[in-house]
Amino acid sequence: MRRRKRLSELDRHRRQTYARLVIGGFLILLVVGGGLVWLLYGRAAALTAIACLLIPAGLLGLLWLILTLLELWVGEDDPD
Repeated sequence: MRRRKRLSELDRHRRQTYARLVIGGFLILLVVGGGLVWLLYGRAAALTAIACLLIPAGLLGLLWLILTLLELWVGEDDPD
């Protein structure tokens, strides 16, 4: 039982770290990329660039949400 609890804690930590890395990387891309486009091309181009980054991110977030819900749904039927 103790080993299972330890694996559960490690799995939770791994998921948390992965989520933080993905969110942090995306924010860096958004801020640095958007800032560089703003400096080089102006405000209108920066807003377009940010929109072009946010739309695929939203689609990926939706896909992640669907897969997470499916994982939870299938996990309920697991006999363990």
